[in-house]
Amino acid sequence: MRLFDQLRLAPARLADTLDLFQPSSLRWRPSSWEESPAEHFSALEHICHLRDIEVDGYYVRFQRLLREEQPELPSLDSYQLAQERKYQADSAQNALEAFAYARMRTVALLGDHWPQRTRRGSFAGFGAVDVEGLAHLLVSHDMQHLAGLHWLHARYRTNA
Repeated sequence: MRLFDQLRLAPARLADTLDLFQPSSLRWRPSSWEESPAEHFSALEHICHLRDIEVDGYYVRFQRLLREEQPELPSLDSYQLAQERKYQADSAQNALEAFAYARMRTVALLGDHWPQRTRRGSFAGFGAVDVEGLAHLLVSHDMQHLAGLHWLHARYRTNA
């Protein structure tokens, strides 16, 4: 599957994965996170995280790579954002819709500037990266959270 297709399909994949969860299990957290492939988030927190990292993380990083010379791209503290923004009190549907909209904007930005995909900067915790490489990291991030949601659902089924 092509890179842009993977980016475009992420909101639908997330929605399909969320269908595994009952509304009553969206805020559930296990007593042990051993072997979890993603942050230690409830299903709801995963959605909110994806929304906020799309808006405040990746979209901003892509903009900076496209506009600045060799920018230093910071990482964001996922757990701090979850606490400050009260993810557990958020709406899953609103977060999912906001993520879908934000991803559409990111894909449009990349599509408009794809000839500039070799522009480079440095991403905290990763090192040198160009626009195309950052797009692959975004796909990897999506996959990590989808895996985390499947892991969480499996854990919930054995603990409920």
